[in-house]
Amino acid sequence: MHLSLPATLFGVSSTAVAMCAAGVAVLLIGAFAARREIAEARGLERIAALGKLCFGIPLGVFGALHLFAVRLVVDIVPAYVPWRSFWAYAVGCALIVAAVSIVTGIGTRWSGLLFGIMMVLFVAMIHLPGALGRPHDRILWTIVFRELSFGGAGWMLAGSAMGGRRRGSGALIAVGRALVTAALVVFGVEHFLHPRGLPGVPLQREMPAWVPGAC
Repeated sequence: MHLSLPATLFGVSSTAVAMCAAGVAVLLIGAFAARREIAEARGLERIAALGKLCFGIPLGVFGALHLFAVRLVVDIVPAYVPWRSFWAYAVGCALIVAAVSIVTGIGTRWSGLLFGIMMVLFVAMIHLPGALGRPHDRILWTIVFRELSFGGAGWMLAGSAMGGRRRGSGALIAVGRALVTAALVVFGVEHFLHPRGLPGVPLQREMPAWVPGAC
């Protein structure tokens, strides 16, 4: 079924439908692949068994965003990069492939490693230059540390998939932990400086007034 049909019926954009469809598809694929691991897990181990699903589903969703809202993504690609539309589509495909790889456990050490490299490149090429150009814009710095934490999580996943059997697995996990920890510290400080904001998700909307103790 063409994505424009459900989008028209429910009054939402085809991009939103594509993103939801990608998320559901990755969820189903991952749940089938991890069905035995999830069924055999007990207590808190069951949460850990769902870790790959929680990591992979957003990648599939953002991959669909790159493919169905390419103009939005192209505007973010630096002007000096040639074939900007090509790279927007390429990143979308890479995210979807990484999502399937992670939730199925097939080639996770490579998908996690390459995803982490890609996120660090995004920071170096796009987000960090923007933050340095506007050093007092906390939202830009939030994005810098958020993207670094994504990359760090990918490296932790890759290192864990290596199982300590390969050289460099410990270094990947250590660097990944450092990047995730740095993001947690920055977001924690931002919560004190801007208690009504949402530092992890840089939106204009503030914390709802009905939340107890919202300040």
